[in-house]
Amino acid sequence: MIEQYELILPRYNRGYHLITSQIEKKIPFLPEKGIINLFIQHTSAGLTINENADPSVRTDFEQIMNHIIPEGMTYYTHTIEGNDDIPAHIKSSLIGCSLTIPIRNHKLSLGTWQGIYLCEFRNSGGNRKILITLYY
Repeated sequence: MIEQYELILPRYNRGYHLITSQIEKKIPFLPEKGIINLFIQHTSAGLTINENADPSVRTDFEQIMNHIIPEGMTYYTHTIEGNDDIPAHIKSSLIGCSLTIPIRNHKLSLGTWQGIYLCEFRNSGGNRKILITLYY
């Protein structure tokens, strides 16, 4: 069986935001076992799994990514949409737009300290859509 759901997230500020509970609430039923795929339908945001307990991890992610991929570099050519645009596209490609998570015992099989992040790379990214595909 394959089922699909669309999750429309509200506008988030730039940064890394835990969305695990929003994903879980959108799916009415998780089978005993299976796989879930999450796909964000945007080129300036991403999805990742990481620490869900200490919020300083999310702050450090933002600082490190901004250090690696700074805004306002003179060699950027894709600048018509603002200083944060091409850095957001590059960050999205590095982080990725898709996650696959196993399902076990009717639950997402995340580790104890793992959570699903929306990585918002734009200063004003707007609502984000995630396509959720459930395989079982």
